[in-house]
Amino acid sequence: MRFEETDLNDNILDALYDMHFDECTPIQEKCIPEILDGRDIIGVAQTGTGKTAAYLLPILSLLDDGGYPQDAINCIVMSPTRELAQQIDQAMQGFGYYLNGVSSVAVYGGNDGNRYDQEYKSLKLGADVVIATPGRFLSHIRMGNVDLSKVSFFVLDEADRMLDMGFSDDIMQIAKKLPQDVQTIMFSATMPDKIQQLAKTLLKNPVEVKIAVSKPAEKIQQSAYVCHESQKIGIIKYLFGTDQLKRVIIFSGKKDKVKEISRELQRLKINCCQMHSDLTQQERDEVMYEFKSGQRDVLVATDIVARGIDIDDISMVINYDVPHDAEDYVHRIGRTARADRDGIAITFVNDKDMYAFGQIESFLGKEITKNQLPESLGQGPEYVVEKKKGGDKPRHRGKGRNQRHGRRGKQATGTAKASNENAEAKKKPNNRRRHRSPKKPSGNDNTQSQE
Repeated sequence: MRFEETDLNDNILDALYDMHFDECTPIQEKCIPEILDGRDIIGVAQTGTGKTAAYLLPILSLLDDGGYPQDAINCIVMSPTRELAQQIDQAMQGFGYYLNGVSSVAVYGGNDGNRYDQEYKSLKLGADVVIATPGRFLSHIRMGNVDLSKVSFFVLDEADRMLDMGFSDDIMQIAKKLPQDVQTIMFSATMPDKIQQLAKTLLKNPVEVKIAVSKPAEKIQQSAYVCHESQKIGIIKYLFGTDQLKRVIIFSGKKDKVKEISRELQRLKINCCQMHSDLTQQERDEVMYEFKSGQRDVLVATDIVARGIDIDDISMVINYDVPHDAEDYVHRIGRTARADRDGIAITFVNDKDMYAFGQIESFLGKEITKNQLPESLGQGPEYVVEKKKGGDKPRHRGKGRNQRHGRRGKQATGTAKASNENAEAKKKPNNRRRHRSPKKPSGNDNTQSQE
């Protein structure tokens, strides 16, 4: 479906036209009409499917059409992280480029007093759209800075992530203060029991939209090193010693490990930076700016940047440890091979993570190439994934040299070669377009997802 075929108003369509957004993604095609009709939505879709636009576009269109209170908060979008809140706010600026009467503010913690004062003023004046992290927004509510009596739209983006981060109570406290007839829209990458329970509590006769979790892009060359935990740093040294690697993200599930990896890279004179929860918001912003702008070659991070951060030129992703589940794996390695580029994803698998990695291979429907360890590191464990009788834990057998069923893994390849940039999207003639000023809203010409 083309955006032209939806009931979005002309101001929204003009912004989409300028941003070269023509075709709806599946999640947008299914959600936009239902939201315009006033239905509650539970959407199951991963990052990269265009779900930010799926809810922002119809909400902004409705607000621009009028009939909503002036100088009041009309929409609240909850985000699990500051980084995603900032990105949603940037998408809002692009989609709302031609909307003169619709205002917005991003509200998130970790800032100085000046930022808090700006949030306070915007909330008191009644910004139409508030994009906020739960903790910070609840703080403003407790301070009496927020009037929620006229809110018409309540959006939970990456609801599963918010619950995993411990925001369940905060979300419920906020929800209880909203009008009973608020239209609630919830998006989640997964649908565990806790999300189903939250949906039953907050949503009224919702339309359920499910977009299957997509497999990693074919352009991502996936491989793994089966190793002991003590060998991982040695593999890092080997990889960075054989190639002049740039535009690399190294993921670890623990912030202490992120700091350790960063120290090792600095000893190797690798131009790196780190991202984890111990950093202040100002420090996070500086890190992301330095990495996005190319001032830093390598970003070592926890899963705080695994979802919803759009950086097009990442050549390699290294999973220092195996993600908790297959979807987290897809999110992590999905940071590379974007905008029609090639990419490499390498995962370190120790003996305790073999079962989890086997589950990832099962989800992908293929065996991931096992790389041979550098000779200087000695032997690693044999990769064997078997379920114990009556249990889900794997049973590992023997010691080998990265062998499986008698076969050696292939040697790791070097840095992926970037493919040519996507050709700039061509504007198509459109008779319904009225002439606009030459200014353009901010947006990404190569993708519809603004997450």
